[in-house]
Amino acid sequence: MRQAPGTSTASTQPAATGQAGTGATLARSGLAADAGRLRSARVAVLAHFFILGLAEGIWIARIPALRERLRLSDGLLGLSMLVGPAGLVLVMPLAGRLADRFGSARLIRPAGLAVAVLPLALCTAETLPEVIGALLAFGIAGGALSVAVSAEGVRVERGYGRPLMASFFASYSAGGLAGAVLGGLLAWQRAAPVTVLGATVLACVTVAVIAGRRLLPEPPRPGWPQRPGWPQRPGWTAWASRRGPGSAPPRLLALGLLALCCVITEGAVGTWSGVYLRDVVRTPGWFAVAGFAGFSLAMAAGRLVGDRLAARYGPAGLVRRCGLLAVLGLAGALCTRQAGVAVAGFAACGGGLSCTVPQLFSAAGNTDPDRPGRAVGWVGALGYLGLVGGPALIGGCATLAGLTTALYIPVGLGLCVAGFAFLLDRPGTGAAPPVRVAPVLSGTGPGRPAGSRSR
Repeated sequence: MRQAPGTSTASTQPAATGQAGTGATLARSGLAADAGRLRSARVAVLAHFFILGLAEGIWIARIPALRERLRLSDGLLGLSMLVGPAGLVLVMPLAGRLADRFGSARLIRPAGLAVAVLPLALCTAETLPEVIGALLAFGIAGGALSVAVSAEGVRVERGYGRPLMASFFASYSAGGLAGAVLGGLLAWQRAAPVTVLGATVLACVTVAVIAGRRLLPEPPRPGWPQRPGWPQRPGWTAWASRRGPGSAPPRLLALGLLALCCVITEGAVGTWSGVYLRDVVRTPGWFAVAGFAGFSLAMAAGRLVGDRLAARYGPAGLVRRCGLLAVLGLAGALCTRQAGVAVAGFAACGGGLSCTVPQLFSAAGNTDPDRPGRAVGWVGALGYLGLVGGPALIGGCATLAGLTTALYIPVGLGLCVAGFAFLLDRPGTGAAPPVRVAPVLSGTGPGRPAGSRSR
């Protein structure tokens, strides 16, 4: 239709401007909605990591009471304790595939509820078969939750455009410390465990149900904000098409072996630091727990600042520095007969190991960003083999050559972690390392477009 005389296209400009303004408003509201989902998902991941740590802390603190109630020998108790880690290691690769196929959130919800409930079954078991069954169930549920929530953490981390995995593991450490304190109070006050644990389980179940509804939608929506500088290449998909879905790329195997070194070192300090302080340094029995306490507190503190350090030094630079700190701390503890210096050395070792596994999990998940579950499952399964064989390896070597000599094995493993940390900066053969870019979302105010603010 022809325009009437005296009119021009300028008369239609206000309408067009109004439409553009409406579109900009809708775009801003959509970005704000995405930011709100990311914030909620981040809190939900933190909550599930805390529940996993709390459940494990409660169980570990109640082991002496369970041993006394069932009159278990040390050997029988030790064999029973292997059931949980074995179930965890075996289920992790399968959990990764399930998370990629059905979505990590769909696996987190039932696994989180199971992990929240099972400490009650573990602590109230009346026979050894009941203990073994509960341990197996707890290992399977814990392994599934660990893989699924780590894969979800990779997605949230990519949405924020900056490192977050260390803070997720810090929540796990905080949960473990809280569970250990709760279990210790129950033992000290001789309180009825069913009542207190029942209230704790009810609170954890409530948190798990609420947090399960705040996870990222499945499958991810097109256009979900991601960090452009991180590798966007189908590493696992291409490898699986050539070698089969049951195999893992060589880089993931290498990352898994580095995780194994870290977990063996962590297990060695957790199991043998008290024995070393008591039998070698000749400290009183009540002081022997200070080594593991310092190790655990330093690990939790290191994870609180790990994300900032990863943003500053990069994943490889951080893992290299952490590996060297762990080596120096543990070697220093073994070279002295002063109790305070030895405890400080174990604490330095904990601080060094604090950020290694989180960065390895993050690097694994970003090998194939579209399918992070299988990568995290493989690396986690290889790493957590150290829970099964690590303490026994140190114990056998201690029998043959002495405890001090045996504890130098983790020192060598720490050197391997520091020496091969460069693998974290190599997404694949011939690929350039990720570049630093402006964050998609800031930590305190997600929703800011990339490039609108320099880091």
